[in-house]
Amino acid sequence: MKRLAILGTRGVPAAHGGFETFAEKLSLYLVEKGWELTVYCQEEGKGPIFEDTWEGVRRVRIPVSRGGAAGTVIFDWKATWHAAGRHSLTLTLGYNTALFCALLRLRGVTNLINMDGIEWRRDKWSALERAWLYLNERAGCLLGNHLIADHPEIEKHLQTRVSSRKITMIPYGAEEIGAADGTLLGELGLKPEGFVLVVARPEPENSILEIVRAFSRKERGMKLVVLGNLSPGENAYHRALLEAAGDEVMFPGAIYEKNMLAALRFHAWLYVHGHTVGGTNPSLVEALGAGSAVLAHDNVYNRWVAGDGAAYFSDEQDCAERFDQLLKTSDRISEMRAWSRRRFQESFRWDRILSSYEQVLDDMAAGRG
Repeated sequence: MKRLAILGTRGVPAAHGGFETFAEKLSLYLVEKGWELTVYCQEEGKGPIFEDTWEGVRRVRIPVSRGGAAGTVIFDWKATWHAAGRHSLTLTLGYNTALFCALLRLRGVTNLINMDGIEWRRDKWSALERAWLYLNERAGCLLGNHLIADHPEIEKHLQTRVSSRKITMIPYGAEEIGAADGTLLGELGLKPEGFVLVVARPEPENSILEIVRAFSRKERGMKLVVLGNLSPGENAYHRALLEAAGDEVMFPGAIYEKNMLAALRFHAWLYVHGHTVGGTNPSLVEALGAGSAVLAHDNVYNRWVAGDGAAYFSDEQDCAERFDQLLKTSDRISEMRAWSRRRFQESFRWDRILSSYEQVLDDMAAGRG
């Protein structure tokens, strides 16, 4: 039996971000294909490491008493140490603590690393945090037996570090949403096609302030729904968002309930994606899978993912002009929705993504990586 351990996520089933969703999908897919899967899971609190089984997946659950980034670093170290003595093939999701992969290398463990985005370029990090991430990106390139890039631009970046033979480009996938319960929107006071949707962490690099200001310039006749947790008492950027928001802007907080998210994406008049850095963003792929009309920040990352049939903006003024156009033209929105579904079918279906990962893992298990 082929065996794999997955490191670098909070665990399964998915309850947080894109890596957790991917870990859940891949582990269930490989179990069905006859693999023996172990996923390392971060737990809150104190106590010894313990294990259980979920949907045929062995979960190694590691309690960590500290929260935030420090807790994640502690968890990653404990998980890497545990895996190094028990597994011969691992998949590490993300490179934020790739220095720890030296232990896997010393123990002769074959390690595939998904290198995620170019994290050290993000504005939100301090100089010290950027230095840590830069060092770990370099370490991941050196210590990983093979690397996964989730976007062609990330692949190009990694080719400046290592040979192209050491890199395989595989994007993220998403579930296709062909229908969703519109009555759920009533819980938020919304109606189908009566709102524009943004799903993103409220950070400057995601253009949330520009989007809110652009939307709030005039009465739009629909709502702007911005999903993401705000802490205005602690964060000046979050306070600026609230101050800039007009009466038609809503901040419901972060929503993780799958049926509600499906309803929001499927029934939105328009999905706005303001991310300016990174590779293949899971939220954008999920919007394509829901057939959302997409308005995205104009950069090489979003252009490749959403393709020529989406609309793009470069700054606040440009975003306001796109709103002026797209909130009035149903024919254009219909064309954009059809394009999103075609683009999703071309590149982001889970069956294609997971099959590609299995091929790479098969090669590595057989010593062909």
